[in-house]
Amino acid sequence: MVKNLEMLPEGVEIETLLNTLRKLSWGAADILLAYARGKQPPHGFQKALDVTNNTDGPVSAADLAVNKWLLNGLKIDFPKTKWGLLSEESAKEQDRDGVPFKNNWLWILDPLDGTKDFLKGTGEYAVHLALIKGNTSIIGVILLPEIEELWFGIHGKGAWCENRAGERSPVIFSKRKSIKDSILVASRSHRDQRLEALISKIDICATKAVGSVGCKIATILRGESDIYISLSGKTSPKDWDMAAPEAVLTAAGGSFTHADGKPLKYNTGDLNQSGCLIASTGVNHSALCERAMSIMKEIDPENYF
Repeated sequence: MVKNLEMLPEGVEIETLLNTLRKLSWGAADILLAYARGKQPPHGFQKALDVTNNTDGPVSAADLAVNKWLLNGLKIDFPKTKWGLLSEESAKEQDRDGVPFKNNWLWILDPLDGTKDFLKGTGEYAVHLALIKGNTSIIGVILLPEIEELWFGIHGKGAWCENRAGERSPVIFSKRKSIKDSILVASRSHRDQRLEALISKIDICATKAVGSVGCKIATILRGESDIYISLSGKTSPKDWDMAAPEAVLTAAGGSFTHADGKPLKYNTGDLNQSGCLIASTGVNHSALCERAMSIMKEIDPENYF
């Protein structure tokens, strides 16, 4: 049992919150799995998997259904708690226009991270939930419906994985100690020549392509990979892409920073997590960042950051 956190909003008990997150996560899994298999989703959501192609990518009926399920669930279970709610699917409606939420506490949600992979049937999609205090992620949840993994990370308390039965398994980082022996996981769909050049020059053992950010970080948590790199191109990942994975990985003892070593910050008024972001088990993280910065200065001096 996790001891109650002094850092939680007044009146919120950690075990009560975790039970809500479990309920909402597995409910979201049921919705997504039904859509993925062409079955009738639970909770009265429409069966048709309608898809709208926006400038930021496709949005499906599954995205919208899980968005409603999560937001309504948090409001119902914590009707008096003064925290903000920000989701990828509702961000445009809220139209913050560069203004941070005034709430000291903020939920940042991605109801379906990896919509393209979901629609292609790769199974590499995830649900992200992160509780932010100020500009820092405190609690992170990564749900991987297809393999029934629910990852929790709590700042200062550690991280673990649960199955539907509530059975826990620990984080198992790989025993690879050098950068040269490391396995790097990167995006399948968000790749350009700069990222390819950066990866090729870092001098690692191997690379693997995986969908959702949550799925990528889970490979690190299982010991299947050691490093994840995100490099902004024409677009940048957003707060909802990174907040939950970063919270879980850092709670597990890993590192997730900008290439200059600065921590990721949220609710700053800018939803973009721009630049070169590096996640790792924490082993050689500083050296990895220094190497990435040096390479970026060489291959992209005009946009060097």
